[in-house]
Amino acid sequence: MDSPYSQELQVAIGAIQAAAKLSQGVISKADKGVIAKDDLSPVTVADFAIQALLTATVHHAFPHDRFVGEEAAAELRENPVLLERVWELLQSLRDEEVSQLCRLPESREAMCEMIDWCGFGEPGGARAGRVWVFDPIDGTKTFVEGMAYAINVALLEGSRQVLSVVGCPTLAFDAIAPVTNTSLDPTGRGCIAFAVKGYGTYVRPLVVPSTAEVQVRRIEPLAEMESSQILRPVSCYNMLDSGVDDVHNIIMQRLNVESQGCDLLAWVLRWVTLGLGLANMTVWVYKKRERTGKIWDHAGAMLLFEEIGGYITDIDGKPIDLGVGRKMTANHGFVAAPKAIHPLVLKTTQEVIREQGKGHLLA
Repeated sequence: MDSPYSQELQVAIGAIQAAAKLSQGVISKADKGVIAKDDLSPVTVADFAIQALLTATVHHAFPHDRFVGEEAAAELRENPVLLERVWELLQSLRDEEVSQLCRLPESREAMCEMIDWCGFGEPGGARAGRVWVFDPIDGTKTFVEGMAYAINVALLEGSRQVLSVVGCPTLAFDAIAPVTNTSLDPTGRGCIAFAVKGYGTYVRPLVVPSTAEVQVRRIEPLAEMESSQILRPVSCYNMLDSGVDDVHNIIMQRLNVESQGCDLLAWVLRWVTLGLGLANMTVWVYKKRERTGKIWDHAGAMLLFEEIGGYITDIDGKPIDLGVGRKMTANHGFVAAPKAIHPLVLKTTQEVIREQGKGHLLA
């Protein structure tokens, strides 16, 4: 891809390849250093190490840019054993063949500081400048079980997505639908999905032998649609407490969609699935109006779908605002579909919500 962000793309791909090595080194172990955060979601030594690696690498290349990421280093500072495990995991890369663009923190304290640059970072608004958003492991629950996960790297200019690079160590370069938590690449190579605003969406293998040429495939734009009967959803119904499953089910029935979705827990992987054309719609209604998305689960990855002709709003029909903070408080839920049919999907979603006595979930 020839774009104004070729350097950023090269740095992000190199960092993700190194991050994938770290994650695969942890996923094969019985003890992944799992701890529970305040919101009861899990975090592993790989989450901390990858966030430090991504930050160190991007900061070296673009020293004036800022960062937002899911993790903060408080747990490491309070737990010397955990801190040492994360440090040792990072040091394991020194013996690996990784991109020359990659950098590691120079000390344990520098490692914690870089993690905190992300953990306390804010995306800001239209004048915030360049902000990188990281999710070191999206799908930690499935990662600890040896199943699907993703490594998300996004670049925002203000609140505008300009670059998306997502490493998918478990998803094949030539994956076919349906994509599930157990869709594991039999070759072990995985893939990287990437996009630059205005330049399309692409996919390439994550791991490439040194003697092989890198295969890069551009994803074909979505075909024009006039009927909902060829909608292919990707979501995660009947597995998470945060969604309104009865509403989701009725929406699918009303749209004459045969499949209810799949079991993908990781939001980043849902956007990747849409961006690769392996599905073409998703609807998500949270049970409570105050429940919101988190920026690292969506920033950048949504661009993959938009660049092939997808359109994304919240359930009120508002565009997604990535400039309001770490939590996406300006929006509630998601409606994503091909542009031509998005109005029908949105209208159906709102009608079902009201019919089911849940109008309070709409603005």
